[in-house]
Amino acid sequence: MSSSTEATLEPRAARPHLDRKNGPALTFAFIGLIAAGILYSISGLVTDVQDAGTMTTTWLPFLLLGIALLTALGFEFVNGFHDTANAVATVIYTHSLPPHVAVVWSGVFNFLGVLFSSGAVAFGIISLLPVELIMQVGSGAGFAMVFALLIAAILWNLGTWYFGLPASSSHTLIGSIIGVGVANALMNGADGTSGVDWAQATKIGWSLLISPLVGFGCAALLLLVVKKLVKDQALYKEPQGHKPPPWWIRSVLVLTCTGVSFAHGSNDGQKGMGLIMLILVGTVPMAYALNRAMPAEQAIQFAALAHVTQESLDKQVKVPVPAEPRLVLTDYVRTKQFKDEVVPALARVSADIGDQVRANGTLAKVPAAAVANVRNDMYLSSETIRILDKKDHGNFDADTKTNLKAFQKQLDAATKFIPLWVKVAVAIALGLGTMVGWKRIVVTVGEKIGKTHLTYAPCPPPSPSAAACITCFATSSERGQAWSHRRQRHPQALKVRRRG
Repeated sequence: MSSSTEATLEPRAARPHLDRKNGPALTFAFIGLIAAGILYSISGLVTDVQDAGTMTTTWLPFLLLGIALLTALGFEFVNGFHDTANAVATVIYTHSLPPHVAVVWSGVFNFLGVLFSSGAVAFGIISLLPVELIMQVGSGAGFAMVFALLIAAILWNLGTWYFGLPASSSHTLIGSIIGVGVANALMNGADGTSGVDWAQATKIGWSLLISPLVGFGCAALLLLVVKKLVKDQALYKEPQGHKPPPWWIRSVLVLTCTGVSFAHGSNDGQKGMGLIMLILVGTVPMAYALNRAMPAEQAIQFAALAHVTQESLDKQVKVPVPAEPRLVLTDYVRTKQFKDEVVPALARVSADIGDQVRANGTLAKVPAAAVANVRNDMYLSSETIRILDKKDHGNFDADTKTNLKAFQKQLDAATKFIPLWVKVAVAIALGLGTMVGWKRIVVTVGEKIGKTHLTYAPCPPPSPSAAACITCFATSSERGQAWSHRRQRHPQALKVRRRG
């Protein structure tokens, strides 16, 4: 080829500099961030345990706690390997941002997404687990469940990452949870299908199935709109060498990368939070089984509402209170099969919860020996009310339904909470995973899926579509807590009658 011919050829779609090493400043910042996160998390854990007055004669619970927390954070770290590609492949392969800048940018907004998440998705995931294991998470079977589902998810994520195969960590974790439920049922001599809340699993499964289709449709529609409105042909051609796109398309790409990273952190980070809270409840229940930060005024109102709920349910009772009301509720939560005994059982357990809270004045003063039982009562009552409302069991009048809803929100406020240090630990694990394991999946998305190099115009549509899907399906889980948050801000809205 002549030199004149070579001079007329423009450079074509140069490969990004993916192998560029980080400078010492970034390396030190990386190490410093890890150290700061570890120290803050340990400090938060130690402070919570000391404030709760937890007494132990052996280090075994804390050893198990440390191993379990590292495993849960390891899942979030590996989770960051995969979903980085969703956010940074487009900005890297269009040369909108240098690879190391794009990855750090994505990691920071993954971090922020976790910090600003509500936690609703976290407890939605937990509700898939077998009810008996949730109530006995501190037992050997409970720890076996946690380690089994986490290790299975980590191994699958690592395997697919090693081969550069994009895979959803959400699908992986849901599959692990269902596997644990089936195995638990089989080991207890029951039908394998009875160990899973299939209604909840189906709901989540549909969201996981529909979200790629919604993303596909929205991205295709947005691309057609862009082609109709923007006639600049340069946007539909491969980038020239390392030349960045026009400023406005570059701004759009960086903005959508930011949105996907934030949405990913706010959604996927919550899965690790839920599992960590389950671990904390099992190992140090005195500190984490109940929300010790609930104000005394709200606890008093909580106790009054519990007795109002009992009185409402007593009016609906058709049969005597069963001898083992908690076993009745456990069976109902597991099977979803309504019996007349469920209503008096719920009334009795609600009264017991109110008596415990009233006797101690605040959740922080519930005795250590009673903490686990009170939490289990609250969990059973909340899940029973949720299923009664969803299945429309009980034929309750309007006042009873209103009291049950209000009581459920207070129960959730007392048991479904996430300390700040847990959010920080998960945020750092997910953000650092993003910064460390990004390359393999990014190369697959940027070079191996399509037959031609990425062009500017098709890159923006997928990112807002992905961010919208993640946010939409996460928000659907969070709506159930919005009522609770409003009530906590305006407790006077609850009209209850106090006894005594």
